[in-house]
Amino acid sequence: MHVLLVFDHPYGAEAFDNVPNRRSLSAAMLAAAQTGLDSAGHSSDTVDLVAEGFDPVLSADDLRAWRTGTPGRPDVQRLQDRVAAADHIVFVFPTWWMSMPAATKGFLDRVLTRGFAFEEPRPGGALVRTLHRLRGVTVLTAMTTPGPVYRAWFGRPAQRILADGTFRLIGIRRIRWIAIDRSTQRGALRRERALARITRRFAALH
Repeated sequence: MHVLLVFDHPYGAEAFDNVPNRRSLSAAMLAAAQTGLDSAGHSSDTVDLVAEGFDPVLSADDLRAWRTGTPGRPDVQRLQDRVAAADHIVFVFPTWWMSMPAATKGFLDRVLTRGFAFEEPRPGGALVRTLHRLRGVTVLTAMTTPGPVYRAWFGRPAQRILADGTFRLIGIRRIRWIAIDRSTQRGALRRERALARITRRFAALH
């Protein structure tokens, strides 16, 4: 299986060590997932959105390309090639203001375009799936909010955007959500146990 990991954090994918003011639990989750994938013999490709200079803003040219079904900017075309090669996509990001950071939302807006990720249906019909190789999506996120509060009080907005509002609309039904909540309240041992569970889950990915 070939897995595309889409990572979004200002510190970058290398910030996985537990060093104050230079650490990212999201980066540690990415590293844990990569360890599991490697142990299972899967191939992978990591898109570090911030490090690669991805522009999340949907420009006028992007919108015209979306509406006309023509190719977008070169950075989008390169990312679409990487998406098209994936059997599974993993999004890794911190939950900020109850949702995903800007680069992840921009990835959805700019990369999953008509003519690539889906085709328009006839009036009243569902979107037509075009990403036939893609079998599933997993979301890994770190949040300070307790999980029950995120679900019951806030209505799990990032999960709903990515699952119900994006991938299920384009025909991808197999979507997993893995969160490390109360992230600032976890000691080193609880943090390592949570990361070990991620490694095991990705070692068992199929």
